[in-house]
Amino acid sequence: MRVIRLDKFLKLSQLVKRRTAAQEMIGVGAVRVNGRKVKPASDVKAGDLIEVAFPRRVIAAVVLVDDEAALRRRGAVACEMRGERRVEPDENPWSE
Repeated sequence: MRVIRLDKFLKLSQLVKRRTAAQEMIGVGAVRVNGRKVKPASDVKAGDLIEVAFPRRVIAAVVLVDDEAALRRRGAVACEMRGERRVEPDENPWSE
């Protein structure tokens, strides 16, 4: 089974533009994998649900490709969007 670091996946999938930004977002708790808090070096694999909280929205995506070489190829589809919801800037994105 192949796995890839979460911060690297977020960058290669283009969910986040830069790896350092991904690391910062993970560090402040703005990213969850399968509903759990994670670290930048956490592994993700195909089938994992990733949720990313931005200032006004939270997006959810399922990992389709966890092979770094495949993700680096042009046109690779890394994940499938599963949803997006709006949040207020002062709202906790993880409160249901």
